[in-house]
Amino acid sequence: MNNNKLSVRLLWYITPLVIIPMAIQGIFSLTNVTSSSEKQAEAIVTRFVEQQVNKSQNFTQFYNSIIELLSASPVLNNYLIYSYDENDKPSKERTKLVSSLVDEFGNYVDSFPHILSIGVINPQGDVLSYYPKAVLETRDSYPFSNQLTNNRKQQNIFFISENDKTSIYLTYRLFDSRFTLDSPKVLGYLIFHIDSDEIARSVANDYFSDTVNFIMDNTGKILFCNKTDLNNNYVSEYELQLLKKTANTEEFNQLSLHTLADDTRMILANSMSNDLYFVTALNKNSLYKAGQTITMYTALLILSTAIFLPGIIFLVVRRMLLKPIESLAEASHKVGDGNLNVKLPQDRKDELGMLFRDFNHMVNQIKQYQTELLDYREHLEEKVVTRTQAIAKINKKLEKAIVEAEQANHLKSRFLANMSHEIRTPLTAIMGFTETILGQESNNKKAKYLSTVLRNSKHLLELINNILDLSKIEADKLEVETRVVELMPFINDIKSIIEPMALDKELALSLNIDYPLPSIIHSDETRLKQVLLNICTNAVKFTEKGEVAINVRYSPSTEKLIFTVTDSGIGMSQQEQERAFKPFEQADISTTRKFGGTGLGLCIAKNLAQILGGDITVTSKLSEGSKFEIIVATNNQNHKVAMVSSANSAKAMLKEESIAHAQQFEGNILVAEDNKDNQDLIRLLLSQWGISPDFANNGAEAVEQALTNDYDLILMDMQMPVMGGLEATQMLRNAAYDGPIVALTANVMKNDVDAYLEAGCDKALAKPIDKVQLEQTLQQYLSLERDSQQNWEELFQGERFKQISDNYKSKLPNLLKQIAQLNEQQDLNELLALSHSIKGSAGCFGFNHISDAAAELESCIREHNEEGLDYHILKLEQAIIFILNLNEDD
Repeated sequence: MNNNKLSVRLLWYITPLVIIPMAIQGIFSLTNVTSSSEKQAEAIVTRFVEQQVNKSQNFTQFYNSIIELLSASPVLNNYLIYSYDENDKPSKERTKLVSSLVDEFGNYVDSFPHILSIGVINPQGDVLSYYPKAVLETRDSYPFSNQLTNNRKQQNIFFISENDKTSIYLTYRLFDSRFTLDSPKVLGYLIFHIDSDEIARSVANDYFSDTVNFIMDNTGKILFCNKTDLNNNYVSEYELQLLKKTANTEEFNQLSLHTLADDTRMILANSMSNDLYFVTALNKNSLYKAGQTITMYTALLILSTAIFLPGIIFLVVRRMLLKPIESLAEASHKVGDGNLNVKLPQDRKDELGMLFRDFNHMVNQIKQYQTELLDYREHLEEKVVTRTQAIAKINKKLEKAIVEAEQANHLKSRFLANMSHEIRTPLTAIMGFTETILGQESNNKKAKYLSTVLRNSKHLLELINNILDLSKIEADKLEVETRVVELMPFINDIKSIIEPMALDKELALSLNIDYPLPSIIHSDETRLKQVLLNICTNAVKFTEKGEVAINVRYSPSTEKLIFTVTDSGIGMSQQEQERAFKPFEQADISTTRKFGGTGLGLCIAKNLAQILGGDITVTSKLSEGSKFEIIVATNNQNHKVAMVSSANSAKAMLKEESIAHAQQFEGNILVAEDNKDNQDLIRLLLSQWGISPDFANNGAEAVEQALTNDYDLILMDMQMPVMGGLEATQMLRNAAYDGPIVALTANVMKNDVDAYLEAGCDKALAKPIDKVQLEQTLQQYLSLERDSQQNWEELFQGERFKQISDNYKSKLPNLLKQIAQLNEQQDLNELLALSHSIKGSAGCFGFNHISDAAAELESCIREHNEEGLDYHILKLEQAIIFILNLNEDD
């Protein structure tokens, strides 16, 4: 039953898999066969017509050469001269010349059967001599004599209708040989009357029975036609132009000619010499009949293949695959019933043969296992003793593993105790000083307490970040972003952070640079700074007196940067050095109590250094200090990088950077921002660089203003009413706007930033706005103007910023009402938009705890975390209430 189902399914799948490609291939083949057969038929007829045209042209050209040959005859020339000067010659000589000329003409008429007569006329048209093939035929004149007199051509051909037949006359102008080329004298014209049957036969030669062939002149007169009733008829002027146009293309055209009883035919026209045209008109069905037959046979072949091929494939597959599977299933059933004497044939060399051999091998193994089982039962007691001894060995290993697990558990217990201490300490400070502030302390004490709260909050954040970093490293999910890092400002930044810490402990801090160094490296600046600050702060932390030295050098052979941090602190033993980079481990409990810490810093730093293409090593002695060597890759292999060769060069670079940060810019900027407070803040920030921006309240206004004004830079908020920044950016790019667009957003996750860049943004700036990043963006897209006399400290201490900040504070009660109202209405979409707006705007005014709470609420709504929704709403409300209470105390 199953095999039958498999057969049906196989046939069901094979049929469309064969028929569909065959149908596609058949359509393609039929199209090609039809096209090829039509082109082949046209080519055959075209070659046939060309042969007939060449035959006619060769016929006339041959007799043109004959008449030219006769025109050079001395006998003819003497006769013409005599006729011109007849009065000066005796009659006896004239008789002799006439007799010679008649003999000459007779030789040509006898030699060339198509010459019906040869005549000579004088310039006035009088016949001087005439020799016909028919003995009794005479001629007094030619109907085209006047045309010869007015024609300047040496040779001419005339087609004259005579006795229901078109006659061909070839003429040749004869000159007096006694005259020079400068003053030729025409003595007469030599005329051949040619039999036109040869040309008529070329026209009458039909490739198809219903073909109409005819030769017409430039006026449209039909001179020769295989349909004799059309001879000497004229085609219309319109048809004449169509036929001439067709002759120029030399291709078949489907035309309807009134001359052919308005039949629509396939017309092929060829241009001949002497302003003649050879025209062939064929019936379309006759032209393509052979091709239609081929097409029909091809269609039948494809159809029969599509019908019979699936059946043939099915029969082959059934014979080669389904029947062997049936045999295998039957054998498997017998083995399942306990019959191990089954054996499949092994003569096949394909995969099924291999499957049969494996099946036979499996059956043999089962037989062997049954034999071993019987033997095992007979020797069970002996094997129990052996197994008992083995279990004893395993128990010893298990006891050792338990001891190691207890040690590991002890280490984690110590880690949790340290973490509890480290987290509780800043939490105690945060909670205590916050309660004190709420207890109506003075403003000076509030500032001091808030500073303590901020410092402990940062410490708590650092602890949590370390735990998260370690978790990401162990899960192999820590991401790094490789970007250009300017090395000298980076080193100077590290020094500026460590130097105040060293001064607080009265330690000497030295920075020693071994030049040359690359001016830039390609690395993750944030993670590299995290590594160096961890090592350097540890060096200061564990050094009570003496010095801390930071040495920097570059290895050209490995293209790596090497930082060496040396201190004169407490040092480490060899055992402590081996444990230094393991998580949760510290030197000893006493060290933990004295210096604090979680034991995660060095572990994270080492892992980060390895991710950055390097490593960290340590050499140390107890009570003599430690030396940490941090190696990171520069990743400059595919980049041309300038080298900093001396300390003076480094100072010059730092000076240039400081000067650059003091510059103002010039340029037109459009800011798309729906929040009025943010608009005031951004206007205030940009004014420090001498910039007065234009504002748009939504994406639609931004698109309209950008397309009607010339802006050097657009700062585009991503979440706005009417039209968001993402849609506005896409619309501008689709409208061929090529100016720089920078996204302003509180969503700075990598996938969000990638979406902004894909939509057409050149880069993204995070909210709250970082002044360094904003300044770098202005440097990138705007030109510098002049030095600024103001600084950022003055900006944020100024009355204008205080006014904007107070204005934002005044709107906080309304925000509280909106949050409560939206929560009561369960309008999560509006609550999501409001939390996103608060996240960006509150951070811009320094209310980071409000911004963080709004960000957490936004994430909660996006992740559909209904359980945590009330908590995050309450947290945001309390953060706003806290600021309002501070404002009332002030």
